[in-house]
Amino acid sequence: MGCGISVATETQGKELESDEPVKTSSPALTMKAAVLIQRWYRRYMARLEMRRRYTWNIFQSIEYAGEQDQLQLSSFFTFMLDNFTQLNGNGPDLISQLLDPVLDPWLDRETCYNLIPIPESYTGPRVSFPLTVSDTNTLLSAFKEQQTLHARYVLQLLYEAKKLLKQMPNIIHLSTSYYNEITICGDLHGHLDDLLLIFYKNGLPSAETPYVFNGDFVDRGKKSVEVVILLFAYLLLYPDYMHLNRGNHEDHIMNLRYGFTKEVMQKYKTHGREILQLFQDVFSLLPVATVINGKILIVHGGISDQTDLDFLSSIERHKVKSALRFPRCSLEQLDIGQTLRQAKRLRSIDSSLPSSSRSHSRSQRTPSQRKKRCKLSRQDSSASISSSSSSSSSSLCSPRTPSCLSPHPYLSSPNMPYSVSVLQVPYLDSLSSVPLLSPSHDEQEWKQIVDVLWSDPKPQEGCTPNTFRGGGCYFGPDVTQRLLLQHSLQLLIRSHECKQEGYELCHGGQVITIFSASNYYEEGSNRGAYIKLGRELVPRFYQYQVSRTTRKLTLTQRVRAAEGSALRALKEKLFVHRSELMAGFQQYDQNNTGCVTVSEWALVLEAVLRLDLPWRTLRPHLAQLAPDGSLEYQSCFEDMGTGIPLPQVTPNLAETLFRYRTDIEIIFNIIDKDHSGLISIEEFRHTWRLFSTHLGVDIDDSAIDDLARSIDFNKDGSIDFAEFLEAFRVVHKLDSKDQQLSQKMNTEKYPRREPFEY
Repeated sequence: MGCGISVATETQGKELESDEPVKTSSPALTMKAAVLIQRWYRRYMARLEMRRRYTWNIFQSIEYAGEQDQLQLSSFFTFMLDNFTQLNGNGPDLISQLLDPVLDPWLDRETCYNLIPIPESYTGPRVSFPLTVSDTNTLLSAFKEQQTLHARYVLQLLYEAKKLLKQMPNIIHLSTSYYNEITICGDLHGHLDDLLLIFYKNGLPSAETPYVFNGDFVDRGKKSVEVVILLFAYLLLYPDYMHLNRGNHEDHIMNLRYGFTKEVMQKYKTHGREILQLFQDVFSLLPVATVINGKILIVHGGISDQTDLDFLSSIERHKVKSALRFPRCSLEQLDIGQTLRQAKRLRSIDSSLPSSSRSHSRSQRTPSQRKKRCKLSRQDSSASISSSSSSSSSSLCSPRTPSCLSPHPYLSSPNMPYSVSVLQVPYLDSLSSVPLLSPSHDEQEWKQIVDVLWSDPKPQEGCTPNTFRGGGCYFGPDVTQRLLLQHSLQLLIRSHECKQEGYELCHGGQVITIFSASNYYEEGSNRGAYIKLGRELVPRFYQYQVSRTTRKLTLTQRVRAAEGSALRALKEKLFVHRSELMAGFQQYDQNNTGCVTVSEWALVLEAVLRLDLPWRTLRPHLAQLAPDGSLEYQSCFEDMGTGIPLPQVTPNLAETLFRYRTDIEIIFNIIDKDHSGLISIEEFRHTWRLFSTHLGVDIDDSAIDDLARSIDFNKDGSIDFAEFLEAFRVVHKLDSKDQQLSQKMNTEKYPRREPFEY
């Protein structure tokens, strides 16, 4: 397939002269071949695009489901604070410090960092305050060389940032009349390479190159500490040219799950707790919005139909240490003392039901089904609620977060024969009715911040609770238009969502999403981007992708790598919900044939997992068909297994441990105060009993005691929870086989080349 010129020998030339002339193809035949090739290529690219899109949907759906799980975990921490009062004579130490912080008197001293000595053996960067350009250059060079800044400098930098941020308003107002251009960056999520590439391509922060970083500096990535230190350093160096908005991950409870807390404690074992406390204070002081030329609004998440910029500019933002926690004073006013007993009564009723009904009840208690149940309860009343209250549940009110309340009650309307005077509170996996109270001032402030940090745009009109994420709301084009007109704005720039090209326009071009962390889900999964705005306020987009290996791969190989990673994550999701899925399949398989139709299989998966994925398209990757065309539902779980088997663990407890493995790891890391990797058996028992009670999991104390004894391998009274968690890790049985097959195929196809780097 190709053309070229060959050099023939004299003899060959003579032979060719005697041959008949080669017939040339007719133009019609050439055109037909070109059309066939074009058709094949378009089909090939369409299939590739389909794979790319469902891979993206898998990543995003699992990410948002994880955020809902995090909201449930935050409610457990609150529950734990109320019940975990005595542990080795102290309290839950870091938990209480993070959730109900009382500033350490030592930390309250302005010069406490001077009490921390810097040993002569320290070879990392050294800086002085006030910071200079030389200091920031030193930090840049050191972080490129994988060096860590000493805890003394980190504490001092955070103190200086805290003092500066206290003086700043909630909404920063900028003008392009003072600058040639302003650069706006989205989520970085601990991707230091992306930040360094932005600085390389666009220039370091300075009077000539001002920046607005729109939140989510930390979590998920491995260099969150370095990223946030650099941003705060440039904020101190150029407070008029470096601007930072708060994101939903500038939140100490989010940091517990998504890695920032763990990263700080690993890098600063001695002073990690003090550093985390200061980060908590500094994060709560970050401005929540930026306005450019009075025309462009920049917030991290979005808006709701109740967002009021005037009110937002007047609130005391430092009070909202975490947007995941409903104002405590509001919780204490509610009479929820009967909730636990009601939940137990519901569970006892559930246990007396027939097996088919009980499996249905269990599915209602799962996080995904609770979402549907609570959503329906909202819909019963939402039809008669005025549009001004349509986002009344837009704050953190997901049914997957038992202790979070719907911040506004159902209101009466002319269409309703009566007014509702109770509030449905999801708590301990059940709904409890409590007396209706008017929202407090703290609650109104909290809701304003939640909406701008957590909300997402949608193409449909109106404003509805963001039940997919579990917080904020979905706002439509009409909500955007109304807010822009109300405040004489022309554009809303937000972040909060990963986009494949690094940016996206919606709502008729009035909303722009910008995301600056490339390779967010997987190597090659997405580009990063930033925006530059000049005096004419016309946004210009700049894209990039940090990659050491992606450039060596073809488009097909990049899609295949991302697709494989997404399918692995999805299969793990299936595995940890195995009992609920099996119960659903068996409702359709009354004759125990082990098969259901593809439609029934897809219905069960969506009902249990609530991921809103194209299950029929994904079926060839997840399950096998029987010879008669039906689907063998057991095949969903065939290529996955457990880690180290523990025979003492009951199936019910094992599945719970698989499902909440990440949450348990977070809790154990908090309890492990000396970072030894060990916790006492008593700590384990106490924590797990609280956890199982909070989740409504019916596991008796003897099962927990048996589990604790079985994982005390050397019988010294301590548990190595790294080994414990390894036993409850989903293992993909085909991994090694796939790797061997891939290497064999590469060797056969490219015998003289090095294998590709995946």
